[in-house]
Amino acid sequence: MDMRYWLMKSEPGDVSIDDLANFPNQTVAWYGVRNYQARNFMRDQMKVGDGVLFYHSNCKVPGIAGIAHVSSVAYPDATQFDAKNKYFDPKATRETPRWFNVDVQLMKKIDIITLEAMRTYPELANMRTLQKGNRLSITPVDPVEWKFILKHLVGV
Repeated sequence: MDMRYWLMKSEPGDVSIDDLANFPNQTVAWYGVRNYQARNFMRDQMKVGDGVLFYHSNCKVPGIAGIAHVSSVAYPDATQFDAKNKYFDPKATRETPRWFNVDVQLMKKIDIITLEAMRTYPELANMRTLQKGNRLSITPVDPVEWKFILKHLVGV
């Protein structure tokens, strides 16, 4: 199966690129996703080694802040079982979990590629995250878009 690419949004107040850089093994469990489509991407489609654009969202300067990769297969999101956690789901049980996450590992922190800048490139015009009304925290990235971003915007 071919490698896939993803844009994964994180609020810097929750987990920033700097936080990720300081975590053990520069890895974080991508917890707290409570949208079924985004969950299904993680549970059903993501594979170890898939590329990730680590995106800062819901902040002053939203944009791509780093390059990462998926470093685990999907497994139940532990936050759904913790009654004290804001991501608790009373309908989830350990036997029948509703929410899943994958681990994401940092490969490279980059100078932020702002949402505003992304919109100026015709090569990125069809990117899911740039479409009007898109609110998903995880979106697939076309291999052509991935290559363009890495080659022309990151310089890798």
